[in-house]
Order: sequence, then structure tokens, then C-alpha cells
Amino acid sequence: MSDSPLRQSLRAARANLGPGLVLQAFAAALVAAYFLHDPSRAALERLAAFRAEVGLPFALVSTAVFGALIPAAVLRLMQPGRVRHDARQLAALVVYWAYKGLEVSVFYAWQARWFGEGRDVGTVALKTFNDQFIYCPLFAAPVTWVVYTWVENRFSLAPLAAEWRRPGWYVRCVLPLLVTTWVVWVPAVAVIYLLPTALQLPLQNVVLCFFTLMVIVMTRRPAAGPQG
Repeated sequence: MSDSPLRQSLRAARANLGPGLVLQAFAAALVAAYFLHDPSRAALERLAAFRAEVGLPFALVSTAVFGALIPAAVLRLMQPGRVRHDARQLAALVVYWAYKGLEVSVFYAWQARWFGEGRDVGTVALKTFNDQFIYCPLFAAPVTWVVYTWVENRFSLAPLAAEWRRPGWYVRCVLPLLVTTWVVWVPAVAVIYLLPTALQLPLQNVVLCFFTLMVIVMTRRPAAGPQG
């Protein structure tokens, strides 16, 4: 079948391989700068201190900005004269990503508590596996698909209900998004977990900004056709 979930997932992986490699290279360069470049390390440690001082509001605001507001601005620049999301849709995405900032911040803190803050291969591998192959498939990817599909269809539940009524909802709808998530995030998350816990969310936010643009393309209204 030309548009089978497997083919759609592979198409998504191929389409996002290039952007994923760029994001991973950027994340790796930032981590290398932290460990090898004293001025960069000092700047990042000031950021970590600021985040610790501000607390959870930092996670709420920064993730909303990088997950919703900056991608919206980029889309506006890429498609002048065309408004992708109206004010209500953008507000919904801001609220969603603010919540996700809280969720991810707490998740990273729990990971540090469960597995420690070491940078050895075993610790990073455990955190990456728990993040990408338990948390993402069971919770993060399905919820993100639901929220973006709901928002893209202007808060209509009918498209969601129609998809859920059809057999194989997870394989058809979530799997392509999950494959794209793995292409981008498995290497990126492994790099993120090399940093101290206080700096993991800021680096996650930077990668998230560009990943969100991919999600918008993959969950756009069916009239536009699925793309990876």
C-alpha cells in the first residue's frame, strides 16, 4: 500500500534526517563548548544559576516561547500574508508548551534522581532509553499528536473522533510522528543528558523550536496531505 503507516514513517524519517542532523550537531557543539571553552562554560553556568533562581516559571515561559511563539514567528516569515494559526490556536499552543515545560523539567529532575547525574555511558543510555522508548511512545508522542491535530482543525473534535474510530489509530497517526521524534531526539537527548540537569531544559528548548515546525507540517489538516 503506497500510503501505509510503514511507508509514511520511513518518508518522515528521510524527510527529517537532514534537519535532525543539523539540530544534533548544534546540540553537540553546545555541549562541547560547555566542556572545552571556558567563556561558554561560564555563560551557561550563569544561565543555570538564573534558572535555579527563577524556578519553575523559567520552564513554563522558556518552553512556551521556544515551542510555540518562535515557531509561529518563523512560519509567518516563511509564509508572508498567510496566517497559519489564529490568536486562539496560538494561545492554545502557548498553554500546551508552557505545561510541557513543567512536565519536562520535572521529568528531567526525576531522571537525575532515579539514575544519578553521571555522564558515563550507562547512565546516559538509561536516561535516553527511558525518555525515548517509554515516556515518548506511551505518553509524549500520542498527546502531542492529539493536541496539534485538535488545534490544526480549529478545535473540532470530529477529525480526532474519526481517526480514533478507525482501526490502528496509533500505527497510522502516532507512529510517523514517533519515528520523526526518534530521528531527531534520540541522538539529541543523549547529548542533552551529558549536561548538568539545570542546563538540560534550555538545550531541549532550542532543539524543540525546530522540531515543533516539523510537527506542524506532519499534523496539518488532511486537505493539505500528510508529509514528513
